[in-house]
Amino acid sequence: MAKTLKDLATELGLSQTTISRALNGFPEVNEATRLRVHEAAERLNYRPSARARSLATGRTMTIAHVLTFSKHHEMMNPVYGDFIAGASEAYQQAGYHIHLAVVADSDQEQAFRNLAAERSVDGVLLQAPLTGDFRIPLLQEIGMPFVVHGRASINDDKDYSWVDVNNKRAFEKATYGLLDLGHQRLGLINGLESMDFARRRKEGMLAALAARGVDPTPEFYTSNDMTESIGHEETTRMLAMPNPPTAFLASSFIAAMGVRRAIVEAGLTLGQDVSLVTHDDDLSYLKNGGTQPIFTATRSSVRDAGRIAAQILLNQIGSGDDCPVNKLLEVDYINGPSTGPCPTPTDVLPPVRAG
Repeated sequence: MAKTLKDLATELGLSQTTISRALNGFPEVNEATRLRVHEAAERLNYRPSARARSLATGRTMTIAHVLTFSKHHEMMNPVYGDFIAGASEAYQQAGYHIHLAVVADSDQEQAFRNLAAERSVDGVLLQAPLTGDFRIPLLQEIGMPFVVHGRASINDDKDYSWVDVNNKRAFEKATYGLLDLGHQRLGLINGLESMDFARRRKEGMLAALAARGVDPTPEFYTSNDMTESIGHEETTRMLAMPNPPTAFLASSFIAAMGVRRAIVEAGLTLGQDVSLVTHDDDLSYLKNGGTQPIFTATRSSVRDAGRIAAQILLNQIGSGDDCPVNKLLEVDYINGPSTGPCPTPTDVLPPVRAG
């Protein structure tokens, strides 16, 4: 049976006030007492009420995630679900709850101002930043603690806390991998380049091409929503060109599935006639194969990123320290059967079927 605060105080011979302060991280409680209280609370299955904890700390014990949608792009996809799942693990351990809202692009500013005015959350975890995202200076103006999943620019990304994968380096690695196999005509199935991550990924590809003295081919680059259908449509279009790409880079595992479908429909063999490298967010419910990968990929765990970002935010709220914390996560390069040497000029590719 779960114990009450009074039971815990009696067990330890301490006042209820001391118990409450130890559990809520007040600095005047020494470390030995804090550890003793936490150990006893765990042993006796004590769980403080959220209302009592809020009254004791002056906090709501809630973190906001405000996602957006518009006619241009839909933010609700497996990447965001995995990120929120990782963040929620950190919240649960700290006794926090999540406030999840989906609003129209045009309503974002008012949504954040309402959260601040109502004091209904202790902080915000911001996802999917645009290049030069207005939400960052807005949150700085409001004075609400926040951490960004990603970055909003190159020049001022030290002024706020963020957790990001090294998108530029990831696509440099992917491009070098294809160049090493002899490919020079590279197609890019990218996300919307108004999104910061997509811009950085394209920069990484172009940097690798420049380093090897390979001219870019802009007609092979597309920027759009990262869906299976768009990956399929854009790849089909490029493969129908007179001198098509011999390899593709895809900005998401979902888009890569569309690329693969287009290659198969064209009567080509993935990894032999056409190669493909994708960015793989190591999603919980959409894996890149089992023990063997389906695609060659630059892999990162978005769930881990969520956990790390949430912990940074919780630490800032708990300590009151607003000094920016920046965490740049590197990717693993995973070799799979979707890449192979570039076909030689003597190879004859099967004709692309219409439709």
